[in-house]
Amino acid sequence: MSEQQILSSSLERLQAFIEREQYKGYDPYDALKSPLFRLPFFKSNKLIRFGAQQLVKRSSLNLRPFLFVPKGLNPVTLGLCVQAYSELCGVYPDKKNEYLTKINQLISELKKLIPQGFKGACWGYDFDWEARYAKIPAYQPTVVATGIITNSLYIAWKLTGNEEALSLCKSAGEFVLKDLNRTHDADNNFCFSYSPFDKQVVFNASMKGARLLAQLYEATGKEDYKNIASSAVAFVMNHQREDGAWIYSTSDAGTWVDNYHTGYVLDCLHEYQLCCNDPQWNKQLEKGVGYYLHNFFEDDGLPKFYDKKAFPVDCTAAGQSLLTLTRFGHTEKALAVAGYMAKNMQNEKGGFYFRKYKNHTEKISFMRWSNAWMFAGMATLLKKFVQ
Repeated sequence: MSEQQILSSSLERLQAFIEREQYKGYDPYDALKSPLFRLPFFKSNKLIRFGAQQLVKRSSLNLRPFLFVPKGLNPVTLGLCVQAYSELCGVYPDKKNEYLTKINQLISELKKLIPQGFKGACWGYDFDWEARYAKIPAYQPTVVATGIITNSLYIAWKLTGNEEALSLCKSAGEFVLKDLNRTHDADNNFCFSYSPFDKQVVFNASMKGARLLAQLYEATGKEDYKNIASSAVAFVMNHQREDGAWIYSTSDAGTWVDNYHTGYVLDCLHEYQLCCNDPQWNKQLEKGVGYYLHNFFEDDGLPKFYDKKAFPVDCTAAGQSLLTLTRFGHTEKALAVAGYMAKNMQNEKGGFYFRKYKNHTEKISFMRWSNAWMFAGMATLLKKFVQ
């Protein structure tokens, strides 16, 4: 088979798997959904909760069934599937009505998962999450989850004309503007916080907020969206390293550089430029894309997780690689990535494994982390070959 045929076949199997599972599945960070962690001592002990979460995440054996962790319906999974179906409308026009029905169903589910008490639509994950510097309860919103979902909704609006998708984006803009904290620099540019409950400076997270505002500027023409987005973008651009990379955050534990967070920043920056017709960061974008291309891919299509070593191969990184490479016109490299993943990381049921190391593969298939990202990435890439 040709590389394009391999992509199409792999995508078809993946879609069938996701739909058989009804979009539900395990997640790397879902250990705290176990009934064990509703008991008083385990409910409040941060060290045990964080340790258990990491143990379950890192174990090659899937411990979740033994802990009675249920398969969950993650809002980000739904958003990424909305994105994939929107792209597939252009790949298989004869199935467009089928895809539009699925999009409407997933948007209805997303509306049910919006938490109360915030200024606009927003989303979190369907499990408690014990992070190093914060405790994030299930469904507590973050700009990361919200930004991924709204980007998918915006794509759905642009490709299918779904007005409900745009309405949710507009509502989420109020969440970004009014619920998130801001950290300012000496030039009065700022970084959006990760959630309404912290003041973390996480570059890709803030860029997702900026992207949404830029998209809303494109959709509405309201200058405030553009001006605020520009200030948030400037903050992140001022933290780009000389070699073109961005570290994860300004915290002492956030100094690494990885594939998918780099891809997020690049995609958001490019989307901001397109939506706002603002070319002032062209040099930074060119340098960032150059770093990305030269540090995250092997000749055989292997998508590296970190910039300095080949392994592990990670499904979120691979899925985001497909999106970023396609966005910047590197479709042959994207096809190589898709081919590598289909050959080395897809199981007989159609789902994708979590991670591949040099000497072993973690064969748990996570719905959000593994499958939804690959679904969105592969559908976006395949669309390029029918335009």
